Amino acid sequence: MEKVRLGILGMGTVASGLANIIEMNRTKIINTLNKELIINKVLVNNLDKKRNVNLPKEVYTKDAYEVINDKDAEIIVELIGGINPAYEYIKAALNNKKHVVTANKALIATHGEELESIAAENGVKLMYEASVGGGIPILNTMRENLSANEFDSVFGIINGTTNYILTQMTENGWEYEEAVKEAQRLGFAEADPSSDVEGDDAAYKLSILAALAFGQRVKVGDIPKEGITKISKDDIVNAKELGYNIKLLASGIKKDSKLELRVHPAFVPVDHPLSMVKNEFNAVFLKGNAVGELMLYGKGAGAMPTGSAVLGDIMYVVKNMDKVDAISKSSPKYTVENKAIKKYYIRLTAHDKLGVLGRIASLFGKNGVSLSSVVQRQKNGNDTVPLVFITHEAERKNIDAALKEISSIDVVTEINSIILVEDFK
Repeated sequence: MEKVRLGILGMGTVASGLANIIEMNRTKIINTLNKELIINKVLVNNLDKKRNVNLPKEVYTKDAYEVINDKDAEIIVELIGGINPAYEYIKAALNNKKHVVTANKALIATHGEELESIAAENGVKLMYEASVGGGIPILNTMRENLSANEFDSVFGIINGTTNYILTQMTENGWEYEEAVKEAQRLGFAEADPSSDVEGDDAAYKLSILAALAFGQRVKVGDIPKEGITKISKDDIVNAKELGYNIKLLASGIKKDSKLELRVHPAFVPVDHPLSMVKNEFNAVFLKGNAVGELMLYGKGAGAMPTGSAVLGDIMYVVKNMDKVDAISKSSPKYTVENKAIKKYYIRLTAHDKLGVLGRIASLFGKNGVSLSSVVQRQKNGNDTVPLVFITHEAERKNIDAALKEISSIDVVTEINSIILVEDFK
């Protein structure tokens, strides 16, 4: 039987999952491809480390170019993560006329267009399904099955760490710090979770999604992002009382010649499908002009789900090695404009004095922000009171301008929270 040999860069969580799935589903893979997948070489840092995979010791090497230049390996699988040295390794592999499969979101978001061009020049494939959504087959679904659609919007819960934290805060009444510690204990959050909780991880993934959905690459640095570090138990309670759950959303909206992209906490209506996505699960909610609304849902991380997505890309390459893929060039046909004209939830703390609400409302009005509702919560016990506002639709810069003035009033002690209310329009 014909064999297709793989070179793997890295043998961490995802690569271990990939190796175990190849062994576990060996018969299924052979029946599907009529070929056998063989792991020929694996780059590791430590040759003596014990690993939860059944591979012979001689496949391991500390030399990346022993993997990349292996004359028998037809597909190089990059699973070391980060931009460097992964960028140099993938570029070398493509120029060496090797097909490449990667799960590297940061690299694809930053250098994807260049690497796809190099792949095309060399007549090989660059696949990266696992870079967004773990085991959810979102990229290939958009690229293949939904390729006839013009997409109006894409909304995603695409970071499992933040979704786990927010779910625990919602269901257990925990404060943010408690939920982070539990996520770390269970392995859903890194020791330093900043890339996840500050929105960087989701911004990389949104950049990749936007390139497919709208045919235009947007630099990660041009995507406004807010994380979840300022979300409190009070915000969670207020959201539930108002009929919402708080989620970290990655959103892309196309309107006429304008494109809005952002990563932000949002009030999501409890009856919306994304509101029901819990814990480490991810989901992407699409709106196409032909298919209508569609949501893909599944585990967004982990050895087996992400390994499954990587293996799916490998099998696609094996089936289509002789097929020349059409490369659609990204073109700046839309103006990226992040006005964020939405309703907003605002929570602030002020001294409980006569006329405070009137002074605050007048400053909102002065800055072009009208109020839909105002709720005064129970006193804090120190002569201050929490005030909760829901605005009508307003541009974010007007919200910020109003709050800058409001924060300077002597009776306002703190602006606690500003959270967008998403209507998915």
